[in-house]
Amino acid sequence: MGKITVETCEIEGLKVITPQVFGDSRGYFMETYSKRDFEAAGIDMEFVQDNQSASKKGVLRGLHFQKNFPQDKLVRVVSGEVFDVAVDLREGSKTFGKWFGVTLSAENKKQFFIPKGFAHGFLVLSDYAEFAYKCSDFYHPDDEGGILWKDEEIGIDWPYADESELIMSEKDPKWGTLADYKREHGVQ
Repeated sequence: MGKITVETCEIEGLKVITPQVFGDSRGYFMETYSKRDFEAAGIDMEFVQDNQSASKKGVLRGLHFQKNFPQDKLVRVVSGEVFDVAVDLREGSKTFGKWFGVTLSAENKKQFFIPKGFAHGFLVLSDYAEFAYKCSDFYHPDDEGGILWKDEEIGIDWPYADESELIMSEKDPKWGTLADYKREHGVQ
């Protein structure tokens, strides 16, 4: 396979991707995306939108998803370090409601592929982080959904010392629980 190493995760469909880095005394070079390499790894879709955000330490974004226009996402950190999480919301999946987390950083250069059907969020661990991601569908602001970041049924082990130090948008602490999601979508 080309210039990437792909690790499968405990939850089917999630993949951690490490690009090959070519470094010398000047710095380094790496391909962050090659359709050919990703197709060879079984990640075959068209990305239509790239996004980038900047956040300070303690910012927690998520857990988000698009309801009617779901997105595959390929996420990475350009600067700093984050703890990135995906929660399986695929109806009928044997891992429905389970989560997987991975530390992404500018240093480790890892990327995280999150297919449609997952809620996604991250916590900034460094003083500052820039987070970049490719999406397979456009963002539709009226289509946004979410799950509460600290839902006890999911039980994400976020790496923070004091919840009062977390910084969130106004909407993120107000999302419903996984139980609410199951009721809304008729999931057993």
